[in-house]
Amino acid sequence: MSLFSPKSAPHLDEISPLAAMPGGEVHLRGVHLIGAAPAQAMLGDVVAPLTLSRAAHAILRVPEGSVSGAVKIHSHGAESNGLLLNVAVPLAENLHPVANPAVDADGNLFATFSGPRGEKVPVSIFRIDRDYQVRPFVRDLLNATGIAFGKDGYLYVSSRAEGAVYRISPDGAISTYAEGLGVATGIAFDGDGNLFVGDRSGTIFKIGPSRDIFVYATLEPSVSAYHLAFNDQGTLFVTGPTTSSFDNVYAIDRDGTASVYYRGLGRPQGSAFDLGGNLYVAASLAGDRGIVRITPSREAELVLAGNGLVGLAFVEDGCAALATSNAIYHVAMDVEGRPLI
Repeated sequence: MSLFSPKSAPHLDEISPLAAMPGGEVHLRGVHLIGAAPAQAMLGDVVAPLTLSRAAHAILRVPEGSVSGAVKIHSHGAESNGLLLNVAVPLAENLHPVANPAVDADGNLFATFSGPRGEKVPVSIFRIDRDYQVRPFVRDLLNATGIAFGKDGYLYVSSRAEGAVYRISPDGAISTYAEGLGVATGIAFDGDGNLFVGDRSGTIFKIGPSRDIFVYATLEPSVSAYHLAFNDQGTLFVTGPTTSSFDNVYAIDRDGTASVYYRGLGRPQGSAFDLGGNLYVAASLAGDRGIVRITPSREAELVLAGNGLVGLAFVEDGCAALATSNAIYHVAMDVEGRPLI
């Protein structure tokens, strides 16, 4: 005689967040998720470990090598309904990004191999074509750090070792754009073609199209880097991890006045905006690491789970390119990013 009853079958109501890196943990909520015997979770056709298993709440760790698919729970001798989890897949490995990747007007991705400070590496910047072929793009640039495209179609790159910004032509030729920028880290262009550069000691520099350099704002020193992003209104948003585990996102207006936009992220790093004005930051929120979305009303939510993230860039079809400390990943997020060029 079977003890199974449809009333005790597992049912999933929610999965949060809806996207994850391999190794990331997502929360499952529902009913009857665990019975007398241990429950088993499946991601597509791959068994996924549960780090927490309760009747109404389970935590699933995304297995290495898995892909997007339906999450299901097997418990009480029955299988639950499935909920889709988007899983990031690697595009390029054996890299060393320390900030956001960059996307050119044709949709090609660019990422750095930054290397230890003061140490040259064979290839400083790689190009990832739309067909996912990875090609060397720039050599002999010391400690490539922040990268961003200008409206001229050239790639601009900061060097934290040399305190400089370099201008890279579409064929990879290097020229010096600005010097004397301290420990230059994150960079971003505003709508008028001004380039902004974060110095790790707390200075945000503004470089006009004529290459005049101004001190735009001064913030608390960062322990690693500053990361910069503009919204449609021309406000500059700045993150930079400090020794605190409860860091700020700063907003700097057109006059250079800085204010705290959001407080409470752990080690916030690279960031990007979507078309709705939501800010996405690689950071921890309430102890969970991944990509955090901060709405214009300043409500924060983890939208992608994963460790080791240092930045992101939105690409076509609602997807994102995610940078870890050693690779670039691709994931569907159903987000249209703010154009940067």
